[in-house]
Amino acid sequence: MLIRIDAVDLPGRTRAAPADSDGPSYVDIHVAVQRRDRPAEVLEPQPGDAASATWTLQCTATSTPDGIEVTGPYVQDRLGRRFVYLSWGTVDDSGVFSMFRRAKLMLDAVPSDVLAAAAHDGLLVGRLGLTDSHGGPLCARVEPPHITWTAEPAGQDGLSPRLGAVRGSR
Repeated sequence: MLIRIDAVDLPGRTRAAPADSDGPSYVDIHVAVQRRDRPAEVLEPQPGDAASATWTLQCTATSTPDGIEVTGPYVQDRLGRRFVYLSWGTVDDSGVFSMFRRAKLMLDAVPSDVLAAAAHDGLLVGRLGLTDSHGGPLCARVEPPHITWTAEPAGQDGLSPRLGAVRGSR
């Protein structure tokens, strides 16, 4: 099975410190999918001012007595809750990504009928906006209605019909 994340409404490449805080400012903001148990390894960083961002992740969907279990190199598993991390970070002049915030796309919040259909048809799609209510990068736990999950048929050979190829299936 594939998981495709379609993101829009990115917050921009810079973020000034809030006026009422001593918090940091950020420059050259990017967002990427974090590999499981490897916070420094991110997939396809996208600039924070992009019109949209899409990642496609290879995973495995297994039927269990409790429902469909999703695993893969980009699927996190903490205390039995599965999710995908979108990591926000800055990119320095040498291309090094330094994370400062993350969003958890909660897979256990996917409706069970949608997850079952995605496991059968081959593609689970999550669509969301990445700017929070204060104009900054979306963070914390992300569940419906802030993300919409749908099942779609995968193309021939398991490839994403929208992309024509699997990206990020390392």
